[in-house]
Amino acid sequence: MLLAVLLLLGSSTLYVIQETEKAVKLRFGRLIETDIQPGLHFKIPLAEKVRKFDARVLTLDAEPSSFFTVEKKRLIVDVFSKWRIVDVDTYYRSTGGNEAVAQDRLASRVNDGLRNQFGARTLHEVVSGERDQLMEHLTESLNTTVRESLGVEVVDVRVKGIDLPPEVSEQVYRRMKAEREKEARILRSEGGEQAEKIRADADRQKTILLANAYRDAEQTRGKGDAQATATYAEAYSKDPEFYAFARSLNAYREAFSSKGDVLLVDPDSDFFRYLNSQKGK
Repeated sequence: MLLAVLLLLGSSTLYVIQETEKAVKLRFGRLIETDIQPGLHFKIPLAEKVRKFDARVLTLDAEPSSFFTVEKKRLIVDVFSKWRIVDVDTYYRSTGGNEAVAQDRLASRVNDGLRNQFGARTLHEVVSGERDQLMEHLTESLNTTVRESLGVEVVDVRVKGIDLPPEVSEQVYRRMKAEREKEARILRSEGGEQAEKIRADADRQKTILLANAYRDAEQTRGKGDAQATATYAEAYSKDPEFYAFARSLNAYREAFSSKGDVLLVDPDSDFFRYLNSQKGK
């Protein structure tokens, strides 16, 4: 029985603050101690109460909101924020230690900051040109106010998505399609021009190659004909009679190759000299 009483008394008197926590101590509902360090601490049972809060980096993922650029173009922006408690006294006094209240107030300030940042930039700047710079300026401007008003620090703000409203999306898509089609026509035209140049150069090279090949072939053929003529002349000079006989046989073969041909030739003509005499006389 005594042990149970001691355990009950110890559990109501001692409390532990973790490294990932921040805490405040209340006495009859009145704040008496803030920013209690991690470790084992004492409190007065029943009279004192300890409130603990998560000291880690938390995420605020708010609903997408509508903002206007300096060109009065409406955008649907979806962002998330990373934040943490840095001044537990201010945090408790401003939110009552309610994380939902802190998230709601921080979301309102983030929206106000985004509205100011988007309102000073063009569509191109917020979409691609200066997005990182925009987020840095927004984080700095938020921290100048939320540290004093909420006791929290904004670690980072990041854009998850930027979309156009449905009523203007179709117009933008049509304009983008027309621009892409224009670029495609230009590229096709340039490609056709390059193709004509390449084709003309190929035809020119083909003509040159054919001309050179024909020239080389004619030269080779001429050399071959000259060599053949020289060979015939040399062979004829060695045995003119045999050469004449061979020519006559070729002439007979050509003349009598077709059975339907009729020749009217004097039998005593020079054409039949090897038919009349084996010596061709």
